[in-house]
Formats: sequence, C-alpha cells, structure tokens
Amino acid sequence: MTDLQVSVEALEGLERRMTVTIPAAQIEKKVDDRLLKVGRTAKLKGFRPGKVPAKVVRQHYGAQVRDEILQEIIQSSYSEAIDKEQLRPAALPTLEPGEMQADADFAYSATFEIYPDVKISDLSGFKVEQPETEIQGSDIDEMVETLRKQRADWVEVDRKSANGDKVKIDFVGTLKGEAFEGGTAEDFEVIVGDGQMVEDFDKNLAGLTVGEEKTFNVKFAKDYHSEELAGKKVSFAVTAKEVAEQKLPEIDEELVKSFGIESGDIETLKTDIRNNMEREAEAMVKSDVKRQVMEQLLESHPITVPNALVKEEAEAMRSEAMRNMGAEDQNDPRVPAVDTYLEAAERRVRLSLLVSGIIQDQNIEVDRDRVSAKVDEMCAPYDKPEEFKKLYFQNPQLLGQIENMVIEEQVVEWLVSQSSVKNVAKTFNELRNG
Repeated sequence: MTDLQVSVEALEGLERRMTVTIPAAQIEKKVDDRLLKVGRTAKLKGFRPGKVPAKVVRQHYGAQVRDEILQEIIQSSYSEAIDKEQLRPAALPTLEPGEMQADADFAYSATFEIYPDVKISDLSGFKVEQPETEIQGSDIDEMVETLRKQRADWVEVDRKSANGDKVKIDFVGTLKGEAFEGGTAEDFEVIVGDGQMVEDFDKNLAGLTVGEEKTFNVKFAKDYHSEELAGKKVSFAVTAKEVAEQKLPEIDEELVKSFGIESGDIETLKTDIRNNMEREAEAMVKSDVKRQVMEQLLESHPITVPNALVKEEAEAMRSEAMRNMGAEDQNDPRVPAVDTYLEAAERRVRLSLLVSGIIQDQNIEVDRDRVSAKVDEMCAPYDKPEEFKKLYFQNPQLLGQIENMVIEEQVVEWLVSQSSVKNVAKTFNELRNG
C-alpha cells in the first residue's frame, strides 16, 4: 500500500501511539473493485444473477463492503507502517479506528509497547570467582552414609525423643482460642530437628515420651506464607504416640546391590559415587559462574522492559506453579496471585533481552556440534538413546529448547571471557550449599 501517512507519539515508558492515515482515493478504489466483484454474483429479488445495477449493488452491499475493506486495510497497513517507522512492537496493539465516511481519508491509531534499544556496555569490570573442587574420600564416605539413611529402618524405642528420632504425634493448633485450617493432624510423623516444621514447633518435639501431652506456643515469622498465621502467636497441644530411632543397615554386599551394583562390591559403588559427584560438581560450578555473570549483567544494565512481556511471563510462571502443585482451577487458594510473580518475571524478561542483545552484538550463532552433544547427553540414560535422539531432531520445539540452552552457555562463556577470573578452592559441601 502506498501513500500512507504515519505519525508516532511517544507515551509513557516504551509505549507508543502510531496514527495511520489512508487516502480516500485508495479506499474508494478498493470498495469499487470489491462491489464490482460482488455484483457479478449478487442475487437480489427482481434481478437476474449478475445483472443487478451497480447503484443497487452499492445500496445493498456498500456499507458491508466498506467495513470489510477498512478491516483489511488496517491489517495490511499496520505491518507496512511498522516497517516504515522501523518499530519493534513487543505485543499486539490496541487499535482505535477513526470515523468511517465515504470519500474521506480514513485514520486509525495503534497503541503498543516497543522493545527497548539494548546496548551492551563495557564489561571489563566484571569479576568472577571460579570454584575449584576435588572430590575427597571424606565426601564419598559422607555420601555412603546418606545412601545408608535412604535404606534405614525405624525402630520404636522406650525413651525420650531426641534429634534425629521420628515421632508420631497428634496436634491441635489454636489462634486466639479458635482452631484454624491446617492446624490439626492425627498420626503425623516428623523427624525431630530435621527442619520440617517451624523452629518453635520443632524444638518442642525433643524430650517427648509416648503418651505425653504437651502444650506450647509458636511464633510465626512475619513473612510466613499463610497470611492468617504470619506474625501471629499460636498455641499447640501435642500428644506423643510413638518415638522411633533410625537403624542404619550394614555396608555389605546386600546394601550395595540395592543400589544397582550387581557385583555387590563397595569399591565399585564408591567409584560410581565419585563419578556422579564429579558430574554434579561440574554442573554446580557452571551454575555458580552463570549466576555471577548474569547478576552483574543485570546490575550494570538497568533497562526498561515492556510491561506486556512481564505480564505474559508472570502468567507463564503462575501456570508452571499450578502444574507443579497439580492445581487445575485458577481460583485454587494454593496458587499465588499473578502479581506475586511480577518481580521475578521482570527480571527474567530483562535478562532475556540482554542476552539477546549480546547474541546480536557479538553475532553469536548456535554451535551445532554442541547441540548434538547435548542431545546425546540427555538421551544417554534411556534404554534406546538413538530413538530418543531422532525424536529431538524431528521435533522443532524440543530441538529449539536444546538450542536455547546451548546458545545461553555460549553467551555465559563470552561474558566470562570479558571478566576478571579468580580461581577459588571450595569443598564439595561448600559448593552444594552455595
């Protein structure tokens, strides 16, 4: 479409209002051409098909055709106007058509947010602490103990409960003398000192004997997830029904076989543990380094982001949370409001735009060999990895996810290359605990 008149007004932030005017002559020509086409097949009482006079066709179909033409013009001219003004809308526009009159220019406005102009500044001030860790024999022994606990039995004991014991209790919680939702349970099992319950509750579970009844107060933190209990003092009446201590299995052939080592050899198990811990350590190092450079990237580039993208990301995060908790109803009380996710969503969107800016500025292209290697890595644990690899390469959506992972790794590597890197020795537990 030619002879478009376009003006753009900057509103608040990234919002723009674009006004597009189409000359009346162009509109009338399209209307005339469409009416001529309609007239060839029009069926009106008193006229033979295709023989309806043009004036009559216009009387019957003119308004409808003009409305159709204007809708088509809005759709086609919008894209043309965007290209002409070199704008990058971040979301669909809000359209406001002007008054439609015959033989008059037609104007409409489109309001939308645009993507920000991302400019990556000097990154020479970035500093990265590169963790270095070596798996020690003590780390492996500690992991063996963890595995033993996974196979442990619980044996009832006739003594007072202590940290590490599992107690079975009934409890009733009251707030200002009234029971509250979720504050009552029977045959509830909890490991003392394991942090499953709030601190005040947990510490009162030590020293209980079977049959004992105990009443105590619990002060909930101000930021507790339940608004009803946040910052409140609650009274709990607890009855101990069972105290059990953990009985660890012997480190023998039977235990080793239970973890898939058919030979039952403890050294083979330890070798597997070492290999797994080394892979985990490598992943944690990459994650830590990524966190460091991304934090600095965000801090050094406080760009404004489109509200539409933030809201869209917040909705996606809420939907993901619903899936994770098995909630299907939007009004499920367990699901936080969308506003809860806005801050995290803004951060994600800003980081995504900055990463895209780096990819564009540095002409980073996804490494196809790394994509293939990543697919191999992800499919290796399956019984028939080749079949799963075909699935990835034949599904553009799945492959796109892998490509995004790889190119993000490439961006992180580029950011590290621009940074001052200091190697820092850390134990495996220090690395795991952050």
